[in-house]
Amino acid sequence: MTGTAEAPAATPALERLRDELTALELTLETPGAAAGRAMRDEVAGQVGDYLLPRLAQMDAPLLMVVGGSTGAGKSTLVNSLVGAQVTTAGVLRPTTRAPVLACNPGDVRWFENDRILPALHRTTGGPAGPGGLQLVPTDGLPAGVALLDAPDIDSVVEANRALAAQLLAAADSWLFVTTAARYADAVPWDMLQSARDRGTSLSLVLDRVPPDAVDEVSGHLRQMLAERGLADTPLLAVHETALEDGLLPAADLAPVRAWLDDLAADAQARAGVVRRTLRGALESLPRRVGVVDAALAEQLALGETLDATVDGAYRDALEEVDATVRSGSLLRGEVLARWHDVVGTGDIMKSIETRVGWLRDRVRALVTGQPAPDAELRTAVRSGVEAVVQAAADHAAEQVAERWRREPAGRALLVAVPRAEQASPELKDGLDAMVRDWQGHVFELVRREAAGKRTTARLASLGVNGAGLTVMIAVFASTGGLTGAEIVVAGGTSAVGQRLLEAIFGDQAVRTLAARAREDLLARVERLFAAEARRFTAPLDAVLPAAGARERLAAALGDLERVG
Repeated sequence: MTGTAEAPAATPALERLRDELTALELTLETPGAAAGRAMRDEVAGQVGDYLLPRLAQMDAPLLMVVGGSTGAGKSTLVNSLVGAQVTTAGVLRPTTRAPVLACNPGDVRWFENDRILPALHRTTGGPAGPGGLQLVPTDGLPAGVALLDAPDIDSVVEANRALAAQLLAAADSWLFVTTAARYADAVPWDMLQSARDRGTSLSLVLDRVPPDAVDEVSGHLRQMLAERGLADTPLLAVHETALEDGLLPAADLAPVRAWLDDLAADAQARAGVVRRTLRGALESLPRRVGVVDAALAEQLALGETLDATVDGAYRDALEEVDATVRSGSLLRGEVLARWHDVVGTGDIMKSIETRVGWLRDRVRALVTGQPAPDAELRTAVRSGVEAVVQAAADHAAEQVAERWRREPAGRALLVAVPRAEQASPELKDGLDAMVRDWQGHVFELVRREAAGKRTTARLASLGVNGAGLTVMIAVFASTGGLTGAEIVVAGGTSAVGQRLLEAIFGDQAVRTLAARAREDLLARVERLFAAEARRFTAPLDAVLPAAGARERLAAALGDLERVG
């Protein structure tokens, strides 16, 4: 895949890989997120800035990027090789504010369009501003080789460091400049290691070497290069000397000058450098994309964990509501008092077996003649259900917030969830409407059941409201159906409701109505909880990688490997 013959096959695969990487979001703050984002940007940038342009035009001049640390003498070296002050050099830092590309006038056509580094606008005749690339045609450079002076790799300005990395990724070759005083610094070696990992052709200039220490310093540097798998790197030493009009004296520049002229004069050697870098970049893609894929997998796994936390908390909350409804605890307090007001207790309980008709008349009188107890019972039931659901929702929110805070990414997401430790303020209004709707549904169930059993007269004697409220009480009185001792809750009061409904619908209808009413209640609560859960899952979904991102990335890389 290193020659023009392979370019047509490789180009679509590279474009697809670039597009997948560019579209990939790695927003969650997982342990590998920063490395994944950096590698994503690095690979996507190199594909767009170097691989695609180079495969499209293999005969373009060799682009050599001159890079290094602050104060290493990059700009002075470029100016000296060109023979003129084409790029700023000085004591103020950062000095290289925008990249400068110097080339032979006959080669300008290769660089004045967006063939390489398409995001940088071109200027000539003066310094480029931010986001620009200054082109400097000069007879001081032979045709076939262009020099690009990059910002400092350790610049105090983050944008300069990022631009330096971008330019180095777009190079056919690096001319890396370090000094006798700083060649062992960590930052340059990180960049040199990156060049090795990418397979980029590399040459090293050891600048400002005291003449009496050339052998010692060069020998130590060569040893360090060998230890890091860079033993074949050309090493060019420049003596420490006084500048002449801001340029290195010709004698001190001679090793670099001769090396560059030889390269420019040998088209085959230049082509070998290009092929070596191109091959190295292509072969490094699976490993480097693997770093991105690992970060992506980490994001997806954490997303599943955070989502499962929400799902589990609200599933537990629903089970909590169900258990409370089944336990009969709602038949205490206000609900029990209002139920007594509606159906009566005492003598009614004792005579229920033989006086169903009398009880029916008593309930009819109470429901139709005295509506206040009926309405108060309905309100008490509504308040009881609301309290149970509200408590479960608060507990679920508290659980989610507590568990999410254990993860840096979860803590960041909670910023987007107001009052994360409690149910949302909107729950109260939704809860009130939900319980009212549920009560209306229960009344409708009773009405439909009566219409299908020719019990209209009996139903009329009790009233839909009375029967409906009795079904609601039956829902709270049962753990497994309205039979036997299970329904005798709160001192046996629920037995009144059972016998009343059995007198109208029969015992099977009682069990069926209670079960259906409870299922409907839980279904409505589940919908409310789903809305509550979305407070957490919505901001999570907004930052998760797009569905199928990992599969598409693997497919894009697979396409590239097949054509290679």
